[in-house]
Amino acid sequence: MNFFKNLIAATLGTFFAFLIGFFILLIIVSTSSQEPEPYVRDNSILKITLSGPIPNRTTTDPLAELFNRQAHNKVSLQTLKENLAKATVDDKIKGVLLNINFVTASWANLQSARRMIDAFADSSGKFVYASTNDIGYNEKGYFIATAADSIFSPPNSFFEFDGFFTEVMFLDGLFEKLGIDPEVARHGQFKGAVEPFYRKELSESNEYQLQEILEDVNTAFLTAVSEKSGRSIDELNQMLNSQPHLSSKFAFRENLIDSLLYKNELKDYIKKRIGLEPDDSFEIISNHRYSQVSAQTAGLETASTSNEIAVIYASGPITPQAAQSPFGGNDVITADFFEEQLEEIHEDDDIKAIVIRINSPGGAGSTSDLIWHMIRETSEEMPVIVSMGGVAASGGYYIAMAADTIVAEPTTLTGSIGVFATKFNARELFNEELGLTFDGVKTHQHADWLTSTRGFMPAEAKAFQQFVDRFYRTFVTKVAKSRGMSVERADELGQGRVWTGADAFENGLVDALGGLDKALQIAAHKAEIDHYDIQRFPEPKSFYEVLLGSAGTQAKAFFNDGLFANPVIEKVQSRLSILKRNGALALFPYKIEIR
Repeated sequence: MNFFKNLIAATLGTFFAFLIGFFILLIIVSTSSQEPEPYVRDNSILKITLSGPIPNRTTTDPLAELFNRQAHNKVSLQTLKENLAKATVDDKIKGVLLNINFVTASWANLQSARRMIDAFADSSGKFVYASTNDIGYNEKGYFIATAADSIFSPPNSFFEFDGFFTEVMFLDGLFEKLGIDPEVARHGQFKGAVEPFYRKELSESNEYQLQEILEDVNTAFLTAVSEKSGRSIDELNQMLNSQPHLSSKFAFRENLIDSLLYKNELKDYIKKRIGLEPDDSFEIISNHRYSQVSAQTAGLETASTSNEIAVIYASGPITPQAAQSPFGGNDVITADFFEEQLEEIHEDDDIKAIVIRINSPGGAGSTSDLIWHMIRETSEEMPVIVSMGGVAASGGYYIAMAADTIVAEPTTLTGSIGVFATKFNARELFNEELGLTFDGVKTHQHADWLTSTRGFMPAEAKAFQQFVDRFYRTFVTKVAKSRGMSVERADELGQGRVWTGADAFENGLVDALGGLDKALQIAAHKAEIDHYDIQRFPEPKSFYEVLLGSAGTQAKAFFNDGLFANPVIEKVQSRLSILKRNGALALFPYKIEIR
């Protein structure tokens, strides 16, 4: 037996040695092929392509840089902010061209991006044009386009302007056919996360809160369109309730876009705008290439300072444990993740404040509580500000309460102060459909009460509900203390109700409206510093760092669990693993996708 163990260990060691050598070779090739800082020519136009999601920050995974250049080159809020700041003072950049395709970003990130573009147009005196290709504008893309001076489109491209909806898939009918009986305990009238398990349609309270969310998004959208087009909101609503259209010609006719131009015609238009002759040409520099231009080269003056503000990016479900990439990528939030980031921050004396950028639907209640405690302890040492992204709800809101100040976008989905727990009784499925039966022995009457092979007895169902109720009381008590309100008022605002950032602000659940910049301003003010640099966490790890530090163990875990895994399946498994824990879940109701 030892012989085979040694043989397997030797084989694995050889395999990983080859892999490490392969990556060292990739590093050498990657390093030798790195481009120098681009030279920006006179009469250059910064082209920013916006399509799909708009993440908070650029990827920090070296694998993405080597094998997935398209993902690495994607515009993020971070690169958008940095490049627009440089373009504002760069005399060689004459304007910005937004190349907008099918955008799927959260509405909160859309509002942040639009505000950045708006600020650039106001402060730089340079033009901002928006255009598209044969893919055309959906409503999210058009929302960003309304920040431009002029909006263009080819004559026959797609243009969506038909309002918003969201829908929920219910599993109760499927469970009936399969013979699965979900055992559910929840606290919160609006806690709709578990409704798909035992209903076939929205409850009245859940339908109400979803309608309120849609109305807030619709108001933000129509306000932007009205300001750009000159059409009143009543006119726009009449247009939306009439026969739907999908053509850019319709948009041009209704003054929603400024002109129908092909690509070459748009180039001629830009030439006239920057004072070039027809035979002259201008240069296009992409957002990715311009991000490699230093602030100093662009002419952006920065004050010399040793003060820093740390920004922690916390994204994904909150879960007790996760297999993480050794390269620093992170799709879930764990207590270990937060502990690691805070330890690094505490070791740096230059860091004077922390901003936590939360984009999370919540998850395990126990993990949320551990993270809350870590943040609360840290806030006693330095200012801690939370900046909410697209969603910071349930457990995401729980950990946000530990901060000194909470900042949200008007369309951030937050609140969802409620708790639930689930257990699936699949006895009928096993017995009747699959022909499987179970028998066993136990030491005590309730030893097997959390298994999936039988349902709850009355005392067990009561205990399950009491467990959820206790955690809910803990939740609302902390809300009350954090927000300076009575427990009764916190309970009224709780009950699992999902709020937009605008409504949360009106009800005292958040302190200010804005994006990451707003949170940084508040952090600097509380830390009493005028100038600062930003240090982002988790910090990316290079291949060298991975290979030189316990690389064998990290690489083995990564290649077994991550490299060849399907990211969609991983996310589903992450959610299911949370649901199977039988613990109290401070989890946001199903993904609310507003389309």
